[in-house]
Amino acid sequence: MTQSATTDPRQTGEPVKLPTDKELVLRVIPMPADCNANGDIFGGWVMAQVDLAGAVLPVRRARGRLATVAVNQFIFKQPVKVGDLLSFYAEIVRVGHTSITVNVEVYAQRLRDGGEYAVKVTEATLTYVATDESGKPRPVPPA
Repeated sequence: MTQSATTDPRQTGEPVKLPTDKELVLRVIPMPADCNANGDIFGGWVMAQVDLAGAVLPVRRARGRLATVAVNQFIFKQPVKVGDLLSFYAEIVRVGHTSITVNVEVYAQRLRDGGEYAVKVTEATLTYVATDESGKPRPVPPA
């Protein structure tokens, strides 16, 4: 079982462990060009990365083209800073006739502070639909 990533380990003294029950699908370090006027990373930039990360498992399962059809839930829990090492973990939670729903969790390792702990910064649920070459929904192949 993984420890909650919402506790700041600098206060508790215990590092938060990255998930072991989900698949790591993307790692990225945001850069200064991704900042808003407050010096934090734009929420829209984080959302775009979550959409990319969220598509990794469904594209494998659908064995082909797909499209994002819904962002069912998106929660920003903590700000993302320039230089954080972001790790995106995904898990398929539902497979329908033409759609696949995925949960994505994003953890930041604060490299400027030594990177010895992680903080959950974002969690989201997205739905993708498998499409044919003309963009029409198609059945998701059996697992």
